[in-house]
Amino acid sequence: MKSDTSFLAGHKVEVYTATWCPDCRRLERWLELNAVPHSKVDIDTTDGAAEHLEESTGKRGVPYFKLDGAKWVRGYHKELPTRFDPALLERELRQALGA
Repeated sequence: MKSDTSFLAGHKVEVYTATWCPDCRRLERWLELNAVPHSKVDIDTTDGAAEHLEESTGKRGVPYFKLDGAKWVRGYHKELPTRFDPALLERELRQALGA
């Protein structure tokens, strides 16, 4: 499903992820479909990444967005049967950025 991600233009978008994570693969497909420029931070191969994620969010679960080096947004919806809702994610990202 295509989303309006134009509000992310000009923002630094990092995605904390792991290769073993099915939620991360779902999010990656959405990012590719919507051509969202981002960098990946693999919590298993990037020194200190897992610790930084946990210290900043209180969570070790991935995927997580880090926006503009400061604002954290989860990239999954564990409360939903599908574990991912593009419209909900878009709202959460917009809210984090004040867009």
